[in-house]
Amino acid sequence: MNYLIYIILGIIQGFTEPIPVSSSGHIFLFKNIFNNDMFNDLNFEIVSNFGSFLAILFIFRKEVWDLITAFFSYIFKKETREKNKKKFKYCLFIIVSTIPIGIAGLLLKDFIEEKLQNIMLLGVAFLFTAFMLLLVKNKNGKKEDYDITLKDALIIGIFQIVALFPGISRSGTTLVLCLLVGMSRSTALKYTFILYFPISVGTMLLGVKDIIDAGNLSTVLLPYFLGMVAACIVTYFSYVWLSEIVKRGNLWKFSIYCVCLAVFIFIYFR
Repeated sequence: MNYLIYIILGIIQGFTEPIPVSSSGHIFLFKNIFNNDMFNDLNFEIVSNFGSFLAILFIFRKEVWDLITAFFSYIFKKETREKNKKKFKYCLFIIVSTIPIGIAGLLLKDFIEEKLQNIMLLGVAFLFTAFMLLLVKNKNGKKEDYDITLKDALIIGIFQIVALFPGISRSGTTLVLCLLVGMSRSTALKYTFILYFPISVGTMLLGVKDIIDAGNLSTVLLPYFLGMVAACIVTYFSYVWLSEIVKRGNLWKFSIYCVCLAVFIFIYFR
């Protein structure tokens, strides 16, 4: 039975990670509905997030490799600098967008875990996500990958901090911000998920020590692995679905789901 629950949790994580509805918010909601200790397993969240990370990395493997090689070629090979200049700047902008949420995550981690784990606040967060998604209902800018500016990267990085709060989707927040600064839908989608990698890696590295210190790896290894595989597979198909929705300009439709979820929370937990 435990194996099945971990697989279900992996499916929830995988389905909600790419789409703009907050995977952590859904896990927190299920924890409050079912009152099961497994939903409090932060180590499993890290493992299932790794499954999602692998799926997104597979999807963007060519782009990630291209950016990494261009970045280091620019630094170490003078003769390639002109050729790799635009990709190097793109990587710098990803770093710039990562720094604010990285610093805020370290400073606010305890506060968020201790003070903001409130089911009614989760409902408010889903409403906020719905509002953000409605803002970009008809947005489709003209900026492509190499039209992004330092100002754009800073705006995205600073306002992305709100996604630290439970129930506010990181991918949704970043997609909305990318569209608001004038990116095309395809450019916004790529920037959002390239930005996902350094943030996700940082989160996982911070959690590795907790997994090791838990001292129960031998008993949870198999259920963790099954949950991670489930998260990986479902994340892949969830992203493919999301990409089609974004390209068609239908991102705002997720706001309907978020509003329904908020109403459910306010009624069920009143």
